[in-house]
This record gives sequence, structure tokens and C-alpha cells, in this order.
Amino acid sequence: MNSLLSYLKSLFDTNLVIPLDNLQGFKKYDALLHNLAAESKVPGMSVTILKQGQTVLEKGYGYADLERKTRVDSKSTVFRIASISKCITGIALGKMVEEEIVNLDASFYEYVPYYPKKKYDFTLRQLAGHTAGIRGYRGKEYALNKPYSIKDSIEIFKDDPLVFEPGKGYLYNSFDFVLLSLAMQEASGIPFESYVKEKVFDPLEMSNTFHSGQVERSRKTAEFYTKAALGFKKATQVNNFYKLAGGGYLSTSGDIAKFGQAILEQKLLKSDTYKSLLTSQTVNEKSTYYGLGFQVSTDNFGRSFVGHVGNSIGAYSNFFLYPNENLVVSILINCTDPKIQKDLDELPLTF
Repeated sequence: MNSLLSYLKSLFDTNLVIPLDNLQGFKKYDALLHNLAAESKVPGMSVTILKQGQTVLEKGYGYADLERKTRVDSKSTVFRIASISKCITGIALGKMVEEEIVNLDASFYEYVPYYPKKKYDFTLRQLAGHTAGIRGYRGKEYALNKPYSIKDSIEIFKDDPLVFEPGKGYLYNSFDFVLLSLAMQEASGIPFESYVKEKVFDPLEMSNTFHSGQVERSRKTAEFYTKAALGFKKATQVNNFYKLAGGGYLSTSGDIAKFGQAILEQKLLKSDTYKSLLTSQTVNEKSTYYGLGFQVSTDNFGRSFVGHVGNSIGAYSNFFLYPNENLVVSILINCTDPKIQKDLDELPLTF
């Protein structure tokens, strides 16, 4: 009874840590999330969970802006979504394949002939599945604050050799998706971001999803933080437009959940296309646990899921789809890796 009273009191006192004794199901899940903010493990967080297409939780925790004491509004606070952007790109890629604009197994050079030739050829499928051999970030490349276009940004890595023969290894990175978006842009003849808006955001009415060049503070964008010795500090300024496809979008937890539900219902794309996107690639007959823009794995409770964990400057995110449970989980946080994935992995998704 005391735990229940503490839980009810917390609805009005958002800084109170809730005892978890005797709490079960939704109340325990809500309390665990609440405590992450109350214990200052995160500055702010927005969570949306759908079960069988119905909202079972849509709530903000903590602060969108610590200095101004602005609370997270789950319906309107916009966060960086980090690598969830790759899932969006995966769906847009699937649409281009269906429209016969690109072929997954065509050479990248068919669409971008001016890219420096490497020892080996590589395909769009290999880029989308991180088996192309493109290198990852070096040094401060992770936190660039330059107004690169997608095309301009290949100057960062275009002259570097492949790190392995395509199809013979797996290396997760966002430069794969820079090249993928460039190929999509060149093949379609329209800007990558315009194609994604037309084919993904507009049909799904994702009106709170933007790229960094569109977002203004008036749109209730959260402040971005990193962990400091005592609490949080504002994150360094970055410009993520060039890596839009791999980690540059911003959104609300509600829009991302809506996107996830559309995938579960197989909207936008054909069943065979979804199968191609959501099936793990293999290297040397071993699973990479990654499809085309989507992580493909099982959680700590043995349940199969697809989706993505994201981490970028001033942002951390979880996007998980459980097809067998018809469940969508969307969690957005305004802090560079707050080291709470273990806590999130243990959350009891029993609704």
C-alpha cells in the first residue's frame, strides 16, 4: 500500500524517487522510468509504447531544458533520434527498390561513378547492412560542426581504403549511410531528405519529424546534454545534416512509435520488401544481427525484436518492435549515452 501511495504521489512530485515494492505491470514500468529522471540518470526522456496499435504509455520524464526547468512534453518535445535514422533510411530504400529506382545488389558506382575506386566493388545492400568495408569515425569526426551537404561530406573519408573485402566482414558505422543516401539521391534525382519526406513522413503523418536544418527552438526542441562530473552540461554544438541518413533526424517519441506501428502493419512497403529489410545479414555463415538499417535480435527475455539503439551528441534512443507481441517501444533521451541501457533492457514490458 505504501508503494502505491508513493507512486500516486509521484504523479504530482516529479523529483520523488518511487519505491518499487509491490508495484507490478504498467505501474512498475512507469515508476522505473520515472526514477531514471528522479535520480538524475537522465536529464529528460520521452516514452511512447503501443500495444496492438493502442497507446499504453505516452509520457515525458524529467526536463527538456534543465536551466529553464522546462518539462518534457511527450507529444511535442523534439529530440535527436540518432541511429533510429537508419531505420527511416531503410524504409525509404525499400520504397526506392519497389519503384525500381535502385537495385540493392547493384554496384554503388552505378549511381555514384565519381567516388574514388577501391580495391573491391561494393553494393547498396552491403552499405545498408554494414558489410561494405567502409571505415568508421576517427577522432573528432563524430562531433563535426560543419555545414556539409551529403555530397560534400564524402571528402572526409573518400580516399581511405576499405577495411575489409565487402561481404567478408561487418563494421557498424554511419559513413555507410552517407554513401547510401548519396546513391539514393543521385539515382532519384531529388534531395535525399525530400524523398524521405514524400515517401515516409507525409504518408504516415509524421509531422513532428525533421532534419537538423529544419528544426527551430520554437518547435520545442529539447536542449542537448552530456554527462559531467556533477550532473549534466550542454553538449558541444554539431551539425548532423551530412549524416542525416545514419543519425541526423529529430522527432518525438510519438512520431517514432507511429513509424514503428506502420512497420508492424506493413504499411508503405510490400511484405517481401520488409522481409529483405528485417532479415539479418550473414558473414561467413554467421549472423550479423543486422538487416538493412535495422538491428535484428532478441532481448533479455528471449523475445525477438527489430529496431535500433541510437547514440549521438546530446541524444540516446531506443526503438524496438516486437512482432510476436505486436508491441512498439520508443524512448528518446536528450543526453549523450547516459549509461542506462542495462536499466532499459531490464524493464518489464508486460502490458
